[in-house]
Formats: sequence, structure tokens, C-alpha cells
Amino acid sequence: MSFFTGLIIGMAIGLGLIIACARAENARSRRRSDLAKTVATFARMTVKDSKAILPAEFYPPWLNWLNSHLDKLWPYIDEAASELIRSNVEPVLEQYRPVILSSLKFSKLTLGTVAPQFTGVSIVEVEGENVSGGVTMELEMQWDGNPNIVIDVKTRVGVKLPIQVKNIGFTGVFRIIFKPLVDEFPCFGAVSYSLKEKKKLDFTLKIVGGDISTIPGISDAIEETIRDAIEDSITWPVRKTVPILPGNYSDLELKPTGTLEVKLVQAKDLTNKDVVGKSDPFAVLFIRPLREKTKTSKTINNQLNPIWNEHFEFIVEDAFTQHLTIRVFDDEGVQASELIGCAQVPLKDLEPGKVKDVWLKLVKDLEVQRDTKYRGQVQLELLYCPFGTKSNIKNPFNPDYALTTLEKALKSGNDRTEASGIGKTTTHKKREVIVRGVLSVTVISAEDLPIVDLLGKADPYVVLIMKKSETKAKTRVLNENLNPIWNQTFDFVVEDALHEMLILEVWDHDTFGKDKIGRVIMTLTRALLEGEFQDSFPLEGPKSGRLNLHLKWTPQPIFRDT
Repeated sequence: MSFFTGLIIGMAIGLGLIIACARAENARSRRRSDLAKTVATFARMTVKDSKAILPAEFYPPWLNWLNSHLDKLWPYIDEAASELIRSNVEPVLEQYRPVILSSLKFSKLTLGTVAPQFTGVSIVEVEGENVSGGVTMELEMQWDGNPNIVIDVKTRVGVKLPIQVKNIGFTGVFRIIFKPLVDEFPCFGAVSYSLKEKKKLDFTLKIVGGDISTIPGISDAIEETIRDAIEDSITWPVRKTVPILPGNYSDLELKPTGTLEVKLVQAKDLTNKDVVGKSDPFAVLFIRPLREKTKTSKTINNQLNPIWNEHFEFIVEDAFTQHLTIRVFDDEGVQASELIGCAQVPLKDLEPGKVKDVWLKLVKDLEVQRDTKYRGQVQLELLYCPFGTKSNIKNPFNPDYALTTLEKALKSGNDRTEASGIGKTTTHKKREVIVRGVLSVTVISAEDLPIVDLLGKADPYVVLIMKKSETKAKTRVLNENLNPIWNQTFDFVVEDALHEMLILEVWDHDTFGKDKIGRVIMTLTRALLEGEFQDSFPLEGPKSGRLNLHLKWTPQPIFRDT
């Protein structure tokens, strides 16, 4: 990450000056004038969330011209960036320094003699931003450099190690924003830059005069520190702003835009990674892959259809470009966990204030999806709440959402005065809201149940289970019927609706036993939001079969001191 910060600062300023010089020489060069007009035209022609690539007959010479100027500027960029890197990047490395190390400092730092090469360029319109106030350029860059970077590492036990960063290979897309546009040379007030997409980042670590593998854990710890530092300091939506003209550019800084509420409900049909028994799955969720911003679920042992029902909250910084990523692993104990599969949800697909229930198919790799093997699915409930709109949004993951004005006043008015032997003292106690109520479930009917008896029929009944409280009820048995109609209603007193789940299992009754046909699993989120609804739910397990249900929620929120 060290070389990238200084590198991009130098290139952004150099690129801005090149563009400014090209615009200043329009009267002397018709070709440069045509170039400036073409760039301006494409900046206005871009369509929402799309890229406008320069015409083929014009674009390669322009790109070659840019690369040739970068080659000339590179020795000066190298010299200027080295000291800048030391002063700006060492604090970032220190911030992410692993606990097994006591210090990380540069002893040698040059970017080498090989300049990066730009392999693609486009003018883009950034959704949600005012394009008329600036120009956004994306540059695809490839760098197989020969920098001389040595980091002095000191461990907690006092061992000092000179670690050399070698064999750097990088391919990525940098976003450069010239904003705001002004009528004063060089025609823009500031330059913001960010690593929009990291396609490849490879490097090796070597102890100068030794083998780093002889010290367990050091290589992985340093590599993770470097990658975290890159992610948190320069990867989009994080951006660095360099003022060119005097002014206030605070509006260009990264600011959180809202929160994402995520309920990890369950997974089904997970690939078994164990030779003996079944996988022990757990999930890792993140918007930005930083250690302190990554959430991990509990592990469900020996289960390919785990039920988690866990809630997580994330800060959203750019709802138009960020994704929620989920990775499901098999816990291998002391060994490294094995990836079962992963999936992504673009945040731009979420309607603010609306809960979205999604089933995501797991894949092996989010970037290269060549492996079409079925790895299972995972169910999430998602709610995006932009800042400034929470008062208008019903948030079922927040217990306050169901409270009346009086109840909220009771909750906030939690000061209590207690008498003591000397005088009176005031004790402040927090009060936790428990969403308590009665859930009425009417099992109406089932349709198209699979044949499970030898005579071509089934004797179905339904078992209703509240997962957390373990309360159970069941319908009557209807003999020899693949489309049974029950119309039976059951009332459950729910003590904590935010963390409760309803499971309905359809069974076939036999004289000497019973066979499970399928099941339906649901959280109470929809009941909390809508109060009452009726719907048809497909059975998990069999190839056919649906369960028709009517649910009604009657809230009775209570308080308890914590």
C-alpha cells in the first residue's frame, strides 16, 4: 500500500497538469483541441451507470501519449513520492499492525525504474453525483514494477527483521475526479483519486538474507496488514483529495450515507466438505473486507441446512457502488476453515425502507464464475436505512419501531430516585424493549404433496414449532390426501419476536412410524411489519408441495431493566 499512495498522488497531479497544459495549447495544436472537445463531449454523453469509451481510431494514440509522458515523469514521481510515503503511510501501517509485532517502519523505499502503464481509459458518470460539477475518469493500470522496499519489523520478543517486498504485480482501475470545475487555470479546484477496482495484487515477502517461512505467522500477519491498509486507505469509496486551488473541499470527503440491517436467516443444501460426518458451517459478512468491519456468525455443527437467525448492522458509505458479501465456511477446528461458497448483493438493488427477503446461490468465486457446481443457498433479510430518514422507516430489526409515543416516553423516562441512609441518590437504568406478543397461525391447507405411501397417497399432518421457546403444536391427521385442508388456528405467546422463528414441518403419519415430507422456516419479520397476511409457501425438501398459511401478530411490547 505504501507505494500506491505516493504513486497515485504524483500521477494524479501530473495527469491534471498534463490535461491543463493540453487545454492551454489548444490554439497551437488542432489535434489537442479535438482531444479536449472529445473528452468533454463524452463526459456529457455518458449514460447513467455506464462507461463511454473513446472511439477506437482516436483512443490508442491518446493512451500512448499519456504513457509516454508518464515514463518521462516517473523518475520525478519516484523521488517526490518516497518521502511522502514515509510520512503518510507509516501511520496507516501502524494502525493495522498485528499484535505479534511492536513496530513497522520503512528503511528503504524507491518505486524503481519501471513506470506503470495505462491500458484503458473511460469517462464515467457516477450515479447519485452531479456530473456537471466535475469530470470523473477511470484509468486501468498495470504495473509489474521493480521497487526497492524494505520494512524494518520488530517483534514483541525483540527480534528485528528486515522484510523485503518483492515481485509486485498489480492490475486495477483508478478513479480520478476533477471537481469542482472552475473558470480559473487549471480549470478544476481539486483532484480526488481512489482505487475503484483491484483486479490483481500479488507480492512476495522475503527476509533480507534469510527465509521468512522459518518464523511462523510473520508472513501472513504482514501481508494481511498491507492488504487491510490498502483497503481502508485508498480503495473506493475511500478517496484522497488533493486541493489544487484554494477553497473548501469538505463536500468531496467520504461520508457515511446510512445503515444496512442484515438478518442471516438460514442456508440449505450446503456442499459437504467433511469426509466423516457433515460440514460445520459459519458465515462471514462484510461490505468492506476489513477485520473490524467484518461480522461472523456462530458455527452450526454437523449440519448442511443450518439455521442462524442472527442480526448484524453495517455502515453504508456508497449505496450505488457497494455490495454486501457473504462467505460460508466449514469450520475445521485448529486447521484453516474451508470455503463452501460465497455470494453478493448490490446495495443499489435495495429500496430504502423496505425489507428484502432474498435467497442467494453460493458460488466458488465472485470474480471468475467458471465453476457451475451447485453449492447451496443462503437466505438473508435486508433493510437499507439512509441517514435522515429513519423516523419515516419501519425497522423491524429495531425494537423501538413498534412503540407508541407513550411507550417511547416510558422507555426514555427511566430515571429512578432511590433513598439512602444519608440522602437521596439518582440511579439511571437502561431499559431494553422486548417485542412481546401473540402470533396466531392458521394452517389453511397444503397442495400437491409428494406421494410417500405405497398406495400412492399420504396421511399428512403439520407440526408447528417456535424455535427459540421450543413451543410446539400440531394439526390433526388427514388420511389418504395429497391436498389436505385443515383450517386450524394456533396461538403462540412470543416473548422475543425479534429473535424468534416459526418452523412448520409436514409429516406423513403411519401406523408404525412417521416420515417427514418437508418444512417451511420463516422469521417473524413480515408479521411484525404487516401485522396480518396470508400466503403460500413452498416446502423445503421435496420437489413439490406448498403450505397455505395465515398469520396475525398482536403486539404487547414490554420493558425490562438492564
